[in-house]
Amino acid sequence: MTQDKILLDGAMGTQLALRGLSMGGHTNLTNPDAVLDIHQQYSQCGCHILITNTLIMNRIYIETHNLGVDVREVNLAGAKLAKRAADQNQYVLGDISSTGKLLEPYGDLSETAAFEAYKEQAGLLVEGGVDGFIIETMLDLREALCALRACKEISALPVIVSLAFSSLKNGGRTIMGNSTRDCATALTESGAQAVGANCGDINLSQMAEIVSELRRATGLPVLAQPNAGMPRLIDNRTEFDMSPADFSKGIFECIRSGAHLVGGCCGTSPEHIRAIAQPLT
Repeated sequence: MTQDKILLDGAMGTQLALRGLSMGGHTNLTNPDAVLDIHQQYSQCGCHILITNTLIMNRIYIETHNLGVDVREVNLAGAKLAKRAADQNQYVLGDISSTGKLLEPYGDLSETAAFEAYKEQAGLLVEGGVDGFIIETMLDLREALCALRACKEISALPVIVSLAFSSLKNGGRTIMGNSTRDCATALTESGAQAVGANCGDINLSQMAEIVSELRRATGLPVLAQPNAGMPRLIDNRTEFDMSPADFSKGIFECIRSGAHLVGGCCGTSPEHIRAIAQPLT
């Protein structure tokens, strides 16, 4: 059952937070040794794919959130660190996500502007040596399609696209109201190599249901990257307390529902990924 499954790594941001560091791609520049160490820990867990620490490191997000980093420098550093950690049998995916702004007519961001920002970031990640892309934690299908189109224009490398679903209503919906079926259909038609779900406001059992819905809508491989349970606010900190053993059980429920690629999102650690890798081998 498990030989054809692909295992991705786990969370980067919450692992940085546990070390008392800021979450985000700017740590590629301010604390590169910590980022490299986290990548290396995941690399040693038996996963097949590492993901660069470049989530939301597009020009629009960087400038509108006053992050004070250079888009070229931070993306090249992110790619370099992940490549250093990967062994010869592991691949590195360039991580791309939201601009942090709403597309017109709900906001003031045009699809053209979003496309250009994604195209710039994708080009930098290719220059940094990534083996493909993962567009993840997307709340808006239209924005995900902009990012996919940008990656496809930049190179022929494979692209995985993953949405964050907020509910199971009507078969699963993003916060922008996009259904699992609409997402799977549009992304398949637009040339994605795999589609999936990560993060979001759903638990592990609900993630397995989302996987089932995606499988019914597309013949592409399906990705599941859930959080380590639902977040809880403790002493003004967001914490995830699902054990690696329980997380592994949930992941295998996703596999039984049809997931081909699995990994972890917020709150997951190298221990969570190792708990999946052992039964997979």
